[in-house]
Amino acid sequence: MITVVIAVAAACGCFSLAYFVGDWGAGWSVFAGVLGFGVFQGIAGFLIQKRVKAEMERVQAILLAGQKRLQAKMQRWQIRPPSSVAAAQKEIFEDTKVFVKEALAQTEELRKFKPWVPLMGRQIATAQLQLSWMVKDFKTVDRLLPQAICLDPTMSCIKMARLYMLEKPTDEIAKVYRKAVGRVRYNGNVLLAATMSWIQVRRGDADGAFKTLTEALKKSDDATLKRNHETLMNNRVAHFTNSGLGDPWYSLLLEEPKVHQQRPRSVYR
Repeated sequence: MITVVIAVAAACGCFSLAYFVGDWGAGWSVFAGVLGFGVFQGIAGFLIQKRVKAEMERVQAILLAGQKRLQAKMQRWQIRPPSSVAAAQKEIFEDTKVFVKEALAQTEELRKFKPWVPLMGRQIATAQLQLSWMVKDFKTVDRLLPQAICLDPTMSCIKMARLYMLEKPTDEIAKVYRKAVGRVRYNGNVLLAATMSWIQVRRGDADGAFKTLTEALKKSDDATLKRNHETLMNNRVAHFTNSGLGDPWYSLLLEEPKVHQQRPRSVYR
């Protein structure tokens, strides 16, 4: 890394000045070198992270602007409904692809920081994977998944969902789940447990799903997890649903929200 090389050079310079010019002695000269290394790394890291944050905020601004346009369109649909739910969903998806494509292009600006920031390549891959997932570009998702950083629950759930779509063994998915759930705090396991138990139910392992939820409820008081736990306890598997989690659940693309189109009422006089 360029910053490390320059920091080492700065440390050597500080040591040399202290030892050969200042005649500080070996101990104090080493201290000066370490101090020079730390100060340079701190300043350089602060300035670079500030620029990286600014670039990421530009990506977020593109997404927020796109989502606001979608919300405005849906509000107009309340006055003049579209011809059908399918047509509306298709239009929303096409509009989403437009601003996601713009956001993806913006993430390319982060590549200039790769020589300076450790793991920047993996951070870029993670951001691009999440954007590609939004528009169901699974070819790109599969290419980026080995490079992505799965430290937060959402990214881990995306990985679990994709493995499920690819019909990978449940044990392989459970391995991702266990690794992710071990990192979260109280109630941070909700989406993870909901995803894992849903997969188990879909694959005919209601007992496994019940055990997953039993363990999960030791670290959560989420209403949806409780409801599904009681559902499985009473052998009512058909009533198992994660709909209570709303958008975070549906963003995993494992299920689509049920949309009921309102029929216009006839007015008789």
